[in-house]
Amino acid sequence: MTNVHTAAEPLVTTTNDGLDERETWSRDRLEEFQLEKLKWSVRHAYENAPMYREKFDDAGVHPDDIREMSDLAKFPFTTKEDLRRAYPFGMFAKPLSEIPRIHASSGTTGRPTVVGYTHNDLDAWATVVARSMRLSGVRPGDMVHNAYGYGLFTGGLGAHAGAEKLGCTVIPMSGGQTDRQVQVIRDFKPRVICCTPSYLLTVMDAMRDMGLDPADSSLEIAILGAEPWTEPMRQEIEKGLGLKATDIYGLSEVTGPGVSGESVDHQQGSTVWEDYFYPEIVDPDDLSRTMPDGEQGELVFTTLQKEALPIIRYRTKDLSVLLPGDARPAFRRMQKITGRTDDMIILRGVNLFPTQIEEIAVEIEHLTPHFILELHRKGRMDSLTVKIESVPGVPQEDITGAAQLLRRLIKNRIGSTVDVETVEPGTLPRSQGKYKRVYDYRMDEADLTRS
Repeated sequence: MTNVHTAAEPLVTTTNDGLDERETWSRDRLEEFQLEKLKWSVRHAYENAPMYREKFDDAGVHPDDIREMSDLAKFPFTTKEDLRRAYPFGMFAKPLSEIPRIHASSGTTGRPTVVGYTHNDLDAWATVVARSMRLSGVRPGDMVHNAYGYGLFTGGLGAHAGAEKLGCTVIPMSGGQTDRQVQVIRDFKPRVICCTPSYLLTVMDAMRDMGLDPADSSLEIAILGAEPWTEPMRQEIEKGLGLKATDIYGLSEVTGPGVSGESVDHQQGSTVWEDYFYPEIVDPDDLSRTMPDGEQGELVFTTLQKEALPIIRYRTKDLSVLLPGDARPAFRRMQKITGRTDDMIILRGVNLFPTQIEEIAVEIEHLTPHFILELHRKGRMDSLTVKIESVPGVPQEDITGAAQLLRRLIKNRIGSTVDVETVEPGTLPRSQGKYKRVYDYRMDEADLTRS
């Protein structure tokens, strides 16, 4: 059975300052809309995506069970593993003939996750990014320097489309070529830059290396995302470049950047566009328990209007807190991501897993599979040290060469620069249960820096 209804509705601008009408709704009006769209989305997923029909049937739930928003808690979660099992197009709820755009993850930990978009999905995506940018202080006519990566990654094209929808001029720089980035900023004089926070620090350093004062640039607003970043980093960026830095949050499984965006006037967490994405916070130790606003837990999203890839209760693995709205009072905010419920490490915008390092380490002669990962804050940047045991009885020069090889292969295959420290055999902790690989000292070091 094919559901012929569409979810997305056109962007209607009715306010004098250019806001989408929905941004001015009351909370009651928003919740009425959410329930209507939730009923549509759950039924659309059930009728058009076989995986959801199977999951719902196995859980003993049906779209007719949605009578109020709290009924969503009866439905099973969607995970990244579900998307991987459905690779490449098994979760699409529309035929490929109706899907003009496909994005995908890097697939560094196995099969990539593949996401698709109908024309309505793309318009909705551009709308939420445009809203996020406007909330961050961007205005029609601004020039936006977009240094997010273009390609299968959703960041570059997502930010690009949102800026264009807002009425901006976009410089599609993508990532890398830092000296050229600086030159373009000098010559084109953009007001806005979009990139990861760690890359903006790299741009700042390049400016200083060229004898330039970053605060003299034309940049007034930085929209930063794709990796966790701290308030001290925000302060350094704002002071160094003489601008305002705001957060943007998203993930490709839900749509890409623009799931939420931060107000330049408040800078107290990102407004979630709840007419498109319904957020929940669940207890990571008891997934059946939905946490009230104000309490930390794992962030879960349900799409309310997506056609090509409806997502019901997607476990992001991100830890956050939902709070009342500020700049858009009807729409709740989410605090900055404080961590994850799994072992994934986000290091300067690159996702990596301990298993990836293990796969490389076992290939290298003179090194054992016994290692731990230590995350540190060196000055303003995150760093990762791989502490690994060497094979007994090996000359030091061979051990040094093995460590250098491990560092090089991690850089080449994963894309992250790490430090490698070899230790004597038998010196790392052992466990009879789950082996703790990751030791994160960043928050402690940040606290010491602030004190």
